[in-house]
Amino acid sequence: MGGVRGGAFGPTGRSGIRDQAEVVAEAVGRRQAQAAGVGQGRRPVAQQPGGGLAAGAEVNLERPMALGGRLGGHLVQGHVDGVARIIDRTPGGLGEEVRVELPPDLERYVVEKGSIAVDGVSLTVAGVGPGWFAVALVPHTLEVTTLGDRRPGDPVQLEVDVVAKYVERLVSPMRAGAYETSADGRIRQ
Repeated sequence: MGGVRGGAFGPTGRSGIRDQAEVVAEAVGRRQAQAAGVGQGRRPVAQQPGGGLAAGAEVNLERPMALGGRLGGHLVQGHVDGVARIIDRTPGGLGEEVRVELPPDLERYVVEKGSIAVDGVSLTVAGVGPGWFAVALVPHTLEVTTLGDRRPGDPVQLEVDVVAKYVERLVSPMRAGAYETSADGRIRQ
């Protein structure tokens, strides 16, 4: 599964469903997709793939990890869990700290030093407060993603940590009292 901005594309194959390369080529323009080899970075959009993007708008595009490949970062699926706005940007060191609104329904999934995707870019959470979170953007991220161009008030798409969502789902029956834990640590209904 690959992502453009915060939208996922898939599945791949030739069984009546469009091949991923065809979807990406349509989204970013055939020449850019071929030249880019579908790698991480900014690409102009040739057609509007959804999400209110205008023709020619730049998006963040990253190749998906191959099944069985080495995981060198965060788990990002390319799904949009919410939309928020940039609050402010503060230069610091070689990069910038960017504060983003944190919608109330996503607050429980965001923790300091955890992960979050902003416009499809996987980032480490540098701080969390009431109604906001912060990320630190290094020069490379500012240069090769659209986040370097985002200004206060601009909307961004958010994807929270999928592991946090799984944990919540797994423990929710226990929190509701549907399960008990025995003295030996086993869980029973």
